[in-house]
Amino acid sequence: MPKVTVDGQELEVPDGATVLQACELAGKEIPRFCYHERLSIAGNCRMCLVEVKPGPPKPQASCALPATEGQEIRTDTPMVKKAREGVMEFLLINHPLDCPICDQGGECDLQDQSLAYGRGASRYHENKRAVTSKNMGPLIKTIMTRCIHCTRCVRFSEEVAGVDEIGALYRGENLQITTYLEQAAKHELSANVIDLCPVGALTSRPYAYEARPWELKKTLSIDISDAMGANIRVDSRGREVLRALPRINDDVNEEWISDKARYQVEGLTRRRLDKVWIRKAGKLQPASWNEAFELIAAAKPGKDIAAIAGDLVDCETMFAAKKLVNALGSDLVESRQTGMTYDVSNLAAVNFNTSFAEIENADAILIVGSHIRWEAALLNVRLRKAAKRGAQIFLIGPEWETTYPAEFLGENVSLLHDLPAHVAKAMSGAERPAVIVGGAALAKGALHPALALAEEWKLVREGWNGFNVLHFSAARMGSLMLGFAQKGGMADLAAAKPKVVLSLGADEMDYEPFADALKVYIGHHGDKGAHAAEIILPASAFTEKAGTYVNTEGRVQFADKAVFAPGDAREDWTILRALADALGVSVGFDSFDQLRAAMIAEVPALGVEGLADYGALPAADSSVKADGAISYPIKDFYMTNPIARASAVMQQCSAELLHGEALPEAAE
Repeated sequence: MPKVTVDGQELEVPDGATVLQACELAGKEIPRFCYHERLSIAGNCRMCLVEVKPGPPKPQASCALPATEGQEIRTDTPMVKKAREGVMEFLLINHPLDCPICDQGGECDLQDQSLAYGRGASRYHENKRAVTSKNMGPLIKTIMTRCIHCTRCVRFSEEVAGVDEIGALYRGENLQITTYLEQAAKHELSANVIDLCPVGALTSRPYAYEARPWELKKTLSIDISDAMGANIRVDSRGREVLRALPRINDDVNEEWISDKARYQVEGLTRRRLDKVWIRKAGKLQPASWNEAFELIAAAKPGKDIAAIAGDLVDCETMFAAKKLVNALGSDLVESRQTGMTYDVSNLAAVNFNTSFAEIENADAILIVGSHIRWEAALLNVRLRKAAKRGAQIFLIGPEWETTYPAEFLGENVSLLHDLPAHVAKAMSGAERPAVIVGGAALAKGALHPALALAEEWKLVREGWNGFNVLHFSAARMGSLMLGFAQKGGMADLAAAKPKVVLSLGADEMDYEPFADALKVYIGHHGDKGAHAAEIILPASAFTEKAGTYVNTEGRVQFADKAVFAPGDAREDWTILRALADALGVSVGFDSFDQLRAAMIAEVPALGVEGLADYGALPAADSSVKADGAISYPIKDFYMTNPIARASAVMQQCSAELLHGEALPEAAE
């Protein structure tokens, strides 16, 4: 490890570190526009100039200069100060002075650094150049005259997303950043370039002119659009959520989120259920809470009551529902609403055991029945890193664009019993082999055949567990930890013929088998579940309640309440607690704190933030055979849950980006 001196402070830096990183280790702030920790070094902006000895007597770009033994680095000399002022002056030659109407105002790197490192005035009086704004689709608003050519957006698209959609045209002062043939950016992570842009060239189109950053209340939350559990920050004003932004968590989402996670929050204010509804003579009529509870009690469900959890539900809601159902003498609970029946007797067998951070180190990966770009877009970024490091990747299932070299073996899950010789050789000979089983494969009985391969290839070895199941529902692992599942799945539930069915935001299920039951929908959007229900009880969305969520790798995470629910809507647990009174049973809690304490007492792992320990992998049942063509469950990335389906932005993305519909424009 080389020793360097930064402004008189001597320190050791890791091998391969740059001068900029050495300065940061010494606690010195180095201004930069083009440098980003997760992108390759470009050295475009020259803002990070420092003085280095031994070396030429001139300022040097610290982001591209390796730190070597004996270097003396100065960040505060008159030469450095003058050089940075000069660079800032050059950057502002063509930058328009439109901060009052720029959405980046208040959180703009250029604004902050020009104040800290720029001169008090400009010496340029020439006309500024203008660049036409580009069409980058329904999510990204462009004002390219502001662009300072840092190329962060270009490098993100190429290196992280793996989609070469953004690049540069021309040279010199004619240089322009644009998408290929000015088409929309179509990949699932495209809006991350908004966070990366250090100026106001790329901003959020749906959020344009909505608010200034200092007006917003910031709440830490968890994304529920998929099972990754990405860490997000919810920004709200009053009772309205205005935007969701990523939070840095290197173990989960690094600092990226999917476009759906970012923009589906717009659907939180649309198609909301804000009053109680009862279906009379086939038509929904507004009613009071007491009327609804009396109607449910009049059905005298007794032990003939079932609870079905949707994909977005928090652990507390499921625990409260289970307590209510159990208090009535029933154990009819299920969360796999689409009808899957895989074995949940050992949770290690249905968990993403490798963890997201470690999967990057795998050197041979077999993916069975998962369209990862749509089911877990951020995991695809990790797999791309593994491929860059030389991992061989094989897939069973219909073909999709992977963004990295991969071999599709076929569409039938029976291939697990008869894999090509080169695949078996690559997997068995790998140092860190991994298998990823998706929901589409679980539906075809792939769990035990995959476990058999885990034994054959020794996927579990010292310091490595390569057996993974990838869920696509945010509530799935939490529900399984709470025992919210039947051995025969939804079929067993329907066969029990319950008198009352409590639907906890279950919008993807088939209600036909429960035609004779009283269906009570407890949810937040007027979606499929509400259309099928006889009684609708308005509940809170994920931003309107505190909750515990468990992602597909078994990571327990907590979300806070950002805003209040609209109208008469209440938090789910309070609805279930009131319903318990109406049905004359005790559930053992009267407050949220009591509810959470009772849940943690029953499942201690839900009280500890971090990865839960599910023990060792079970032995495979060799009698189980997998067969059938795989069909991915997600047909439209932007329309996977009731919040997204209610969002006009997600509807526009689906129409424009997936289905190629022309953007409707008013006649001039």
